[in-house]
Amino acid sequence: MSRLRRMSPRRSYDQYCSAARALDAVGDRWTLLIVRELLAGPRRYTDLHADLPGVSTDVLASRLKDMERDGLTTRRRLPPPGAAYVYELTARGRALLPVLQALGAWGEAELGERGPTDAVRAHWFALPLLRALDGETGLVEVRLEEGRFHLHAGAGDGPVYGDGPAPGEPDALLSLDTATCTAISRGELTLADAVRAGLVRVAGDGTLAKTLREP
Repeated sequence: MSRLRRMSPRRSYDQYCSAARALDAVGDRWTLLIVRELLAGPRRYTDLHADLPGVSTDVLASRLKDMERDGLTTRRRLPPPGAAYVYELTARGRALLPVLQALGAWGEAELGERGPTDAVRAHWFALPLLRALDGETGLVEVRLEEGRFHLHAGAGDGPVYGDGPAPGEPDALLSLDTATCTAISRGELTLADAVRAGLVRVAGDGTLAKTLREP
């Protein structure tokens, strides 16, 4: 019997409503945060576990199996020398980006001050900054004290962000501190206002960099 066929049946609200059907698939704890991580592209199980502090190994494995069964993710083996299994989003899984963006915008008011036990990863600021760059297109590298990540603003298929420096020459390089990035994430400050106030330094010769530097 295949690995997928051994899974327990998916729980359902048994309601003929598109919102209920959507929650049947993504309403379980951790599922949408796994999607957030996989929006960066293929990830190994160990990488996912490291960037989802608080999730148990059993729950993560269960959620990944459920997401594969529901057509949100696929699992494949990398060719040598990697030879590791990675998980990645399907087109249906990637279509959850606007759902996460809407949840993030709604949750701005809930963010508040960072608590002493709150984990943080630099790339968790990727989705708020993508919202701030709505309508723009280009490869953006972001430098924070916690580390670097890059964004694919206006991207279609494929990853919308990634850890580390941009894979090529970025259209814009943004340098800012975590306090400014947090203010943008909370909706207290727009990216344009932060640039004008000198809180975000913009480098680069691309069209996007020039647009962001415009007064």
